[in-house]
Amino acid sequence: MPDTQTLGLIIAATVAAVLLFRLYTVLGRRTGHEPSPPDARSGVATPDARATLPAPSDPLSRGLMDIQLADRAFDKAHFLKGARAAYETILKAFAAGDRSALRPLLSDEVFAAFDGDIAARSGPLPESLAAVTDARITGAELHGKVAELTVAFRAQFAHGDSQRDVNDVWTFSRPIGASDPNWTLVATSGELA
Repeated sequence: MPDTQTLGLIIAATVAAVLLFRLYTVLGRRTGHEPSPPDARSGVATPDARATLPAPSDPLSRGLMDIQLADRAFDKAHFLKGARAAYETILKAFAAGDRSALRPLLSDEVFAAFDGDIAARSGPLPESLAAVTDARITGAELHGKVAELTVAFRAQFAHGDSQRDVNDVWTFSRPIGASDPNWTLVATSGELA
């Protein structure tokens, strides 16, 4: 009986080998019944088609794409949320004259400007940040291994019973791959339309 089992096993293995060989030779062949690849007019982007799309033409999109390619962990929405929080923190610390809170958030040049303004005034500012009404990225650049993002903020400041709207443009910088996830404020300008 062992010879019959061995013979059956050999026949089954041979049949399996032939079937696998036939399957291997057929896989990857075109039969003429495949869907045709999308053309540029169809608007359907396959993974291969996306790889050949031209780079974005506007500087903001190109800059964001460069930063995203250099830092896979970069997330635009997360950055904007952090930029909004940094804006509020920096303005509140500036209004209170809290240099120790400002120091780790600002570049040396920006800190020197803020420090000079704090030293020139007597006491805290008479107005305070009431709300940040908008924050949007208006510029993005990658300088070697350093990412720079410019954000336009709209905010309301309260002074007693009155409020005024302020437009600020701030630029944040961060080395790609830095262990510290925080961005540093490297430039400011205000009251721009």
